[in-house]
Amino acid sequence: MKNTILVTGGVGFIGSNFVLDWIASETASVVNLDKLTYAGNLQNLESLTGNSRHIFVRGDIGDAELVAKLLAEHQPRAIVNFAAESHVDRSIHGPGEFIQTNIVGTFQLLEATRAYWGALNEEDKKAFRFLHVSTDEVYGSLKPEDPAFKETNSYEPNSPYSASKAASDHLVRAYHHTYGLPVLTTNCSNNYGPYHFPEKLIPLIIHNALAGKALPIYGDGQQVRDWLYVRDHCSAIRRVLEAGRVGDTYNVGGWNEKPNLDVVHTLCAILDELSPRADGNAYAEQVTYVTDRLGHDRRYAIDATKIHRELGWKPGETFESGIRKTVQWYLANQTWVRNVTSGDYTNWIQKNYKVED
Repeated sequence: MKNTILVTGGVGFIGSNFVLDWIASETASVVNLDKLTYAGNLQNLESLTGNSRHIFVRGDIGDAELVAKLLAEHQPRAIVNFAAESHVDRSIHGPGEFIQTNIVGTFQLLEATRAYWGALNEEDKKAFRFLHVSTDEVYGSLKPEDPAFKETNSYEPNSPYSASKAASDHLVRAYHHTYGLPVLTTNCSNNYGPYHFPEKLIPLIIHNALAGKALPIYGDGQQVRDWLYVRDHCSAIRRVLEAGRVGDTYNVGGWNEKPNLDVVHTLCAILDELSPRADGNAYAEQVTYVTDRLGHDRRYAIDATKIHRELGWKPGETFESGIRKTVQWYLANQTWVRNVTSGDYTNWIQKNYKVED
């Protein structure tokens, strides 16, 4: 094996933050396999242009031939699997892509990995790791009085997205118990931070607020999520990859449970301070309540005690510090936002990669 890792889905929100964090923190090179769907943005990794330690390959984890070729050529010591369809709303309207990518794609990736790993010498076999990045949504929904999700919670997914991720988690577990593949799984809470495609709550609210548009709130806005700054998530994954117990699962959370409405009002207050409306009014005036999402889970919360106790990891950002950094990043990177929301980025991909409709 070489001092290289293969990252799948490494141009999306969490994946690109991980790649940037890895290149800055580690010595191993990165082979970055990404399909470049709507949420994959090569502009996220512009700072790595010309960096010999980052190799980008456009492709699908479901392409078994391509994955096998990359593994044979680059001989990575680890695979970190971020590749997934991940937006609940999109899964409600079109579940098929979620089944194909999250279940079938993960299966194909595991099969290619099993063949690669099986051919390694004994020393390299022991050193190799397959880390699968998953979500707290596989555990279902919590009542207000329920304790936070632990790794021992049963799986009770409630959306096509979370069901597809639950299935992929089970496949990863099965490949360890059946074939001995040295796997690790992380289940994270809601991420936020730089390079987040403006369809999820926090970047959507920032984008709409600055554009003078309505700030849509599902239902009563009291859905509770545990918020994790994306770069803290990246450091957790690096730590699990380094020292996690093979075959084990680690929950990664920010210890920041907040109702959606509170998050929106926090964003509005920071924007009032850093980028006031021209008319002097508060951004909170743009808040608009809309019909709740189908099957909307009421509360998620992660108990991250295990990863702290066993691996010494804890988040470096509070919600207050992380959310301010996030707003500051979006204010400083409005060109990035315009490109991903105007169609310019899609046109650029068409021109440079000859993508067919």
